[in-house]
Amino acid sequence: MHSCQASERCVNTVGSFVCERTVTCPAGFQLRNQVCEDIDECMVRSHNCGQRFECENTEGSFLCNPKQRCLTGFTQDSHGNCIDINECSSLSDPCSAGFHCINTVGSYTCQRKVIMCSQGYHSSPDGTRCIDVDECQTGNHGCGEGQICHNLPGSYRCECQTGYLYDALRQICSDVNECWSYPGRLCAQTCENSPGSYQCSCTAGFSLAFDGKNCEDLNECDSSPCGQECANIYGSYQCYCRQGFYLKEDGHTCEDIDECSQSIGNLCVFQCVNIPGSYQCACPPNGYTMSTTGHTCRDIDECTTGVHNCSTEQTCSNVQGGYRCLSFSCPPYYRKVSDTRCERSGCPANSVDCQTSPLRITYYQLSFQINIVIPTQIFRIGPSPAYRGDNIAISITHGNEENYFSTRKLNSFTGAVYLQRQVRQPRDFLIDVEMKLLRQGAFTTFLARIYVFITSNTL
Repeated sequence: MHSCQASERCVNTVGSFVCERTVTCPAGFQLRNQVCEDIDECMVRSHNCGQRFECENTEGSFLCNPKQRCLTGFTQDSHGNCIDINECSSLSDPCSAGFHCINTVGSYTCQRKVIMCSQGYHSSPDGTRCIDVDECQTGNHGCGEGQICHNLPGSYRCECQTGYLYDALRQICSDVNECWSYPGRLCAQTCENSPGSYQCSCTAGFSLAFDGKNCEDLNECDSSPCGQECANIYGSYQCYCRQGFYLKEDGHTCEDIDECSQSIGNLCVFQCVNIPGSYQCACPPNGYTMSTTGHTCRDIDECTTGVHNCSTEQTCSNVQGGYRCLSFSCPPYYRKVSDTRCERSGCPANSVDCQTSPLRITYYQLSFQINIVIPTQIFRIGPSPAYRGDNIAISITHGNEENYFSTRKLNSFTGAVYLQRQVRQPRDFLIDVEMKLLRQGAFTTFLARIYVFITSNTL
């Protein structure tokens, strides 16, 4: 009178019962405290190992290990006997392709399979078939120089390379001279035949272009063939020298020009000193300094240093080796706007001479030595500022009775005064240089009153 399941067993208790799960252990295990424990068959001697074997317990079972070990290539049977292993049947591919497996006692051997192939063929690595021999790759062919080897099944064929033609008589490939054979021009300048091909070359002064046929001008100046300046020209180059040098006969080297010894005129007033590529002028060590032009010597300016005796109403003008005390005054109808300039103002209405007189009178002082090179430009005159369309005319209106001076128009808005005769002894001149300016259809007159002091050559 219980409710236990078929897999359970009923255990009676005082006043009731309990259902316990029935535990079934597999072979090799026994139930103890509701837990399946391994049976040690070796300990309880429930094994069946023979005398030549030792019992070794395992989980749920046991092993019979032989007491005597077999050599490599043998295995033991159930009775402990050593028997040979057939490696040919037990191993997977014991021999490589092309070999047969032969079992031996304790081992095995591999013997190559023998297959006979026709000429031009050889057996495959596995020895199962014949494959073609590539004579072109192995080098076992009879193709000569200039021929190309083409492999064929069981054989090969020789063909002439590009640039060669087959000579049936001599049975060889002969080189084709492309420079002679082609009707067109293969190269821009020079064609040179080579075995199986040709090469283009260029003459001196040219280099071969990227296409290998045309010629491009070579810039020889990149290699600095000249001593100083180099100018590339088509197919060649030209060497030049800088100012103050001349090109020697070799066409490359530049030699310094001694301007002091080769000059026709006097480059320097006092002394000329040659330097590489040019020259320098020198002045006496005392009493003179070099002018801004670098050619003439300028004496010490007594007017600037204050070593003079001019009055306060006079103006000190320095000359070579001395000075002059000058008085500047403005004529009637002019007003003094600076120490050396007068401007016209307030002409009477009926005075034509006043209205046509110069608009401005400017005083200048120039000093030269008697050895000055003739002719030489001593003064320039022109409007400031100058405008497009201006036109001037200059002339000396006073002080040139002996014709020592002349004028020249340099352009439409610049004129110059020249000393054209040699002055043999020290002398002072006062010349009036008149400039007429034509601007927008009207004339305006300007007057430059120039003191020219010709001093002795103290150098």
